[in-house]
Amino acid sequence: MTRAAGKLLTPSQKLAWLRLIRTENVGPVTFRQLVNRTGSVEQALADLPRLASRIGVGARVTTVAQAEDEIAALEKMGGRLVAESEPDYPPLLAHISAAPPLLSMVGGENLELLRTVAIVGARNASAAGQRMTELLAGELSERGYIVVSGLARGIDAAAHKAALSGGTIAVLAGGVDHIYPEENMPLARRIIESGGALVTEMPMGWQPRAQDFPRRNRIVSGMSLGVVVVEAAKKSGSLITARLALEQNRDVFAVPGSPLDPRAEGGNHLIQEGARLVTSAQDIIEGLGNADPTRTSLLEPDWEPAFDQGALEPEPSSGDRARLIEALSPTPIAVDHLIAATRLPVSSVQTLLLELDLAGRIEWSSGQLVALRT
Repeated sequence: MTRAAGKLLTPSQKLAWLRLIRTENVGPVTFRQLVNRTGSVEQALADLPRLASRIGVGARVTTVAQAEDEIAALEKMGGRLVAESEPDYPPLLAHISAAPPLLSMVGGENLELLRTVAIVGARNASAAGQRMTELLAGELSERGYIVVSGLARGIDAAAHKAALSGGTIAVLAGGVDHIYPEENMPLARRIIESGGALVTEMPMGWQPRAQDFPRRNRIVSGMSLGVVVVEAAKKSGSLITARLALEQNRDVFAVPGSPLDPRAEGGNHLIQEGARLVTSAQDIIEGLGNADPTRTSLLEPDWEPAFDQGALEPEPSSGDRARLIEALSPTPIAVDHLIAATRLPVSSVQTLLLELDLAGRIEWSSGQLVALRT
């Protein structure tokens, strides 16, 4: 699926995109593979039932009415759907692996999304950590950077509040009508009123679950030139965001802290591993001085082999399917290694992985690695 920014979808096209991405077990990777396979979103929707039936499951395709209801509810909130091919789509995010095909956005129509910095950190932040965050976010905002964060308690909320005047982006793990935590609902309103934006890939009405926050974090880092970590325990969501940033070829910065404070352990570890030490906003600005958004093209693309319609015949056999499933395990593996191990044609592996994905039997990580669901 070609990512060509600047092309507006028609209402009927956007409806089809929404129906496909909201269909059960269709994530960003599967969305692209279906479109590459069939040539269009509309044809992918038509082919879904046949693909799913081959592995003995029914494809619960989102109906036109369901998609129209979601669009109406989003518009009632003053929001809009933004497709990856459209001008409003965050340009840096379009280059990451498994970028969301569609985003729900409220506000932010006039934000400059090429100068973005993520600030993340502990929910139980210290007063000193929150003050440092206010100083960093405030100066970055004054210098023309858009601050991105996840609207969580602690560091996230401090970053948003300090950057309100310049516009800030809150990336949500649930629908835009389910602000989490609820105590930050007034802050969410202030973000929109000040020209900032709420962004999510999740549908209206979606209440965030634990597994949705890492997905949210990849958008936080993917929208940004760099990620700044302020106070993070060694095993925390903030460090997941930092790891995702590195995978996305983004810069990582960390504020050092006392070795006696567990909240500083993660940031100090990042500095030991090569993250840039931050004592002021100037350190971040200097570090981003050579950041080139086009360098994201160095990332490996999602696994999208050129698809030859003629290669569809014959369809993979039950024996081919069994061979592929035997080669898979709960340990993620690169698709190229699967092809080598099974000696199946690329087109057969693509078809079989699509079927298994639609059946909810596999999961993708970093857009390149695939594993059996446990």
